[in-house]
Amino acid sequence: MKVIVDTSIWSLALRRKKNENFPEVKKLANLINDFKVVIPGAIRQEILSGIKSKNQFILLKDYLSAFPNYETSMNDYELAAEYFNLCRSKGIQGSNTDFLICAIAVNNRYQIFTNDQDFKIFKKHLPISLYK
Repeated sequence: MKVIVDTSIWSLALRRKKNENFPEVKKLANLINDFKVVIPGAIRQEILSGIKSKNQFILLKDYLSAFPNYETSMNDYELAAEYFNLCRSKGIQGSNTDFLICAIAVNNRYQIFTNDQDFKIFKKHLPISLYK
């Protein structure tokens, strides 16, 4: 099964020193080795945003280019809006990107690998599967 790796996990692996202390980094390495990683464009953009050094940006962009880009469909965007509206009606806030991740995961039967606690809340109302 393919897994959408959320920005929070990439951030642990790519932006922090001494990242080997995080079990999520080892799990990410295993997913990469098994060719199971999915990166939608919105996550790629989040990962690359906020890089201060042009050289660091280029290195990270080149590293990420090894992962194919998931082409987001109209169905993904429409389902994301539906999920946004559903959760909002229940008093649950989330970003457009988070609901797009949920929609892509559901439409393709992907799991979501994140340490963002919002996804646990979304899971109570959306048919998403979280990678453990």
